[in-house]
Amino acid sequence: GAFSGKDPTKVDRSGAYIARQAAKSVVAAGLARRCLVQVSYAIGVAEPLSIHVDTYGTAKEGINDKQILAAVKKAFDFRPGMIAKSLDLMRGGNKRYQKTAAYGHFGRDDKDFTWETVKKLEVA
Repeated sequence: GAFSGKDPTKVDRSGAYIARQAAKSVVAAGLARRCLVQVSYAIGVAEPLSIHVDTYGTAKEGINDKQILAAVKKAFDFRPGMIAKSLDLMRGGNKRYQKTAAYGHFGRDDKDFTWETVKKLEVA
């Protein structure tokens, strides 16, 4: 599985993409200087078993990882089908993913790499 398969509905690929977008959005919003988002899934279960945020102690003063996690859960739908829709992963078929074979999946300024765009996050 993982990134070798080209099926964007599989969470090996789409889960990594949405986790990247969520972590990048946390940093872009100034909520933390570093961020790791972990998501775990079970076969046949639409909702993730867990979503975890770790800012490695770099969260903005007065904000903790639990608050950031709540903001991430509010802004992102981590269900596999909704990830494919929100990131428009079906567009362009498999040819879209050929670009990822050279220079990787992340850190690229390319309109097809929709997971590199940031979403606005607000901590309550």
